[in-house]
Amino acid sequence: MANLSTLKYKSDFLNIMEERGFIHQCTNFEELDKLLTSGKVTAYQGIDATAKSPHIGNLLPLTMLRWLHKCGHNVITLVGGGTTKVGDPSGKSELRQMRTEDEINDNINSIKEALTGLFDYNERTTMVNNDDWLSGLKYIEFLRDYGRHFSVNRMLSMDSVKLRLEREQPLSFIEFNYMILQAYDFVELYKEYDCRLQVGGSDQWGNIVNGVELGRRTENVELFGLTCPLLLNSAGEKMGKTANGAVWLKSDMLSPYDYWQYWRNCDDADVGRLLRYFTELPMDEIRRLENLKGAEINEAKKVLADEATAIIHGKAEADNARETAEKTFEEGGALSADLPVYEISRDALADGIPVFVLFKDSGLAASSGEARRLIKGGGARLNDEKIESDDMVISNQDFDGQDTIKLSAGKKRHILLKVS
Repeated sequence: MANLSTLKYKSDFLNIMEERGFIHQCTNFEELDKLLTSGKVTAYQGIDATAKSPHIGNLLPLTMLRWLHKCGHNVITLVGGGTTKVGDPSGKSELRQMRTEDEINDNINSIKEALTGLFDYNERTTMVNNDDWLSGLKYIEFLRDYGRHFSVNRMLSMDSVKLRLEREQPLSFIEFNYMILQAYDFVELYKEYDCRLQVGGSDQWGNIVNGVELGRRTENVELFGLTCPLLLNSAGEKMGKTANGAVWLKSDMLSPYDYWQYWRNCDDADVGRLLRYFTELPMDEIRRLENLKGAEINEAKKVLADEATAIIHGKAEADNARETAEKTFEEGGALSADLPVYEISRDALADGIPVFVLFKDSGLAASSGEARRLIKGGGARLNDEKIESDDMVISNQDFDGQDTIKLSAGKKRHILLKVS
């Protein structure tokens, strides 16, 4: 819980959010604080069903929900089975790819599986699909009852719309409707589940406010919105990308080892903030860890990686990831069966493959050019031996009777190249 000597709010939840740096904006702090101390509150966050897993860009608001649950309240993860058919224009420069009903349903099942580390779905935690009510709407009645509450002038001023228009990038009518449907979700969740609070990233502020205002106009109720900052590093750059792509929460899209390594490799300046966001350690311990200096800060990074990985993937996977890293980095670079594996056939290696191609194809480099630069800069290794030339070719003979060799990009990123 928050430090009692510095309490700003009456509710545990808002004090925790304040102390850990989660709060960006709120529609009404004073009244939300009163609501949170008057009994159990139900809150939700929406998640698109455009992918099979959330990524760490979604993790901040999801963690807000997790803390809310720990404070005794009820939470809903709302998957956008209906709105995914439309597409959220926020932060996008073009129309999203349309997905089939089967693809959306597969994604929803996968998303729920990815969130089981964060939430124990039970009577106080539920997942809801907005397709349950959106697909059954009658268009004319919906426009009459809800569309009339939206000013086109204001909709045109929303960042998600304004930026597309300023850049002269097309904005479809179906995307233009997204903000109305998301606002309606909030009203529907209030009517069905007495949901009074929506949390989200700061980029969702406009959409959240639309829902709050729609609730006031149609249901004469005060709903609340609470946003967290976007996940940025100390240089102001968006976090959550690696050479291999997004940092997914689902283990079959990003291994627990790679997830652990992502946090282990964070910048020194970001450690304290990430410990506040993505661990549940007491604040006194976080302050101790972030004040470590020099090489000792690496211990804080390992604690961050352990704690963050344990929440998503479980303690056993976190322990296994740390052990694998220690074997790889601290015990002379020994091969470990727990490293990520890239498989290739003996037939493909029969005539040899340029090593820079293997670095690109395995995900250790984003492109052939990046792989060549890595090798020329001395940062590429084969079984811990420096690769001297980007003209080097890997063939079956390089395996020397084994079925794996290790490729390394720098000191912290490794894969096992496995021949089959």
